[in-house]
Amino acid sequence: MKKRKIILLAALLVFVCSAAIGAFEKGRSSKSKSKEDLYNNVGLFADAVSIIRSDYAEEVDSKKLMYGAMRGMLESLDDYTQFLDPEEYKELQEEAKGEFGGIGIEVTFKDGMVTVITPISGSPAEIAGIKPGDKIVKINSKTTKDMDLNAAVKEMRGKSGTVLNITVWREKDQKILDFSVKRDIIKINSIKEAKFIEDKIGYIKVIEFLEKTPQDLEEALRKLESQGMDSLILDLRNNPGGLLDVAAVVCEKFLPKDAVIVSIKTRDPKQDSVIKSKGAFLHAVKPLVVMVNEGSASAAEIFAGAIQDNKRGMILGTKTFGKASVQAVIQMRDGSALKFTTASYLTPSGRIIRNHGIIPDIIVERDENGAVKKAKAAEIFENLEEKKVKVEKDNQLDMAVNVIKALKVYKGQ
Repeated sequence: MKKRKIILLAALLVFVCSAAIGAFEKGRSSKSKSKEDLYNNVGLFADAVSIIRSDYAEEVDSKKLMYGAMRGMLESLDDYTQFLDPEEYKELQEEAKGEFGGIGIEVTFKDGMVTVITPISGSPAEIAGIKPGDKIVKINSKTTKDMDLNAAVKEMRGKSGTVLNITVWREKDQKILDFSVKRDIIKINSIKEAKFIEDKIGYIKVIEFLEKTPQDLEEALRKLESQGMDSLILDLRNNPGGLLDVAAVVCEKFLPKDAVIVSIKTRDPKQDSVIKSKGAFLHAVKPLVVMVNEGSASAAEIFAGAIQDNKRGMILGTKTFGKASVQAVIQMRDGSALKFTTASYLTPSGRIIRNHGIIPDIIVERDENGAVKKAKAAEIFENLEEKKVKVEKDNQLDMAVNVIKALKVYKGQ
């Protein structure tokens, strides 16, 4: 009997070892197969290049061929991954510094179409009436149907003073609209306005999260605080985002030390990370209301999500864009670059933002008609050519002011 147990135990051990070895071999086999598939496909690509170079009707520029292949390869991955030739990479660097030429819109590729994330505040595009979510279907009479994102951006760039004609599909209104927009040199100031609205309520509009944003915001906050600010409305409407590290530094101005700002999720769980506030430049001003809309994206969503999940302030407006991916830009040896998605980010509570956006605590749709109020004498004299001066009332901002006042009463202020 004892001998029989030993035999059974040995058999079981052999079975377990065999299963483990089998699993290991299967994993190794799977990896080997993946490598083999890659080599086969690279070989296929090499064959195609060889055929094109030898048999195409005209002599082929090798670099142009490679650039086209890399562009297609990267754009097949997701809406935000793309290949940048040296000129496009240079333009990207200029944009990060806050100055570039064009009509002033941030675009992406969404649902198979070139889509406006947001017009930049004060830009020719915003003045013309282009809105977040508009789908660009024509650029100077050229259809964008088979146009990649880089090609669309190039078509829209041009000399300051020249006119760009674009046609958009506005899904919300089920309308096709034509715009003629005069190009200009777009200069982005990270802070557009920093002022008092009423009753010691401060108002700051952050245009984009650029390298200089933390410094500009710090100056604005200190100025208002020195004048007695006891509450703040931070306007991130139509803020397309920007740099992740800048968003983290801006969050630190409002969140205490060790508060979670954002979680970064990669393909390898070992490389996942959590960014926390260092609390180095904390501004304790309360109450705080953050305004967002469908044009608020990326870094703006990181900020709004951090404020909301840490219960530091109220989020007011409409659902944000829903861009929840982190991009890295790697320069290649010839000055071109790969801009690709390396991770997704989650809010401090673990909420997924991609394609969902941040849902405000208080949802307030923008009144597009806008109420008209009487203009002051100074405004009339400044606009003598116009028979009637219209000042659009901002119903979302009015609601933000009312929320601040209600919070002050609630907290006994």
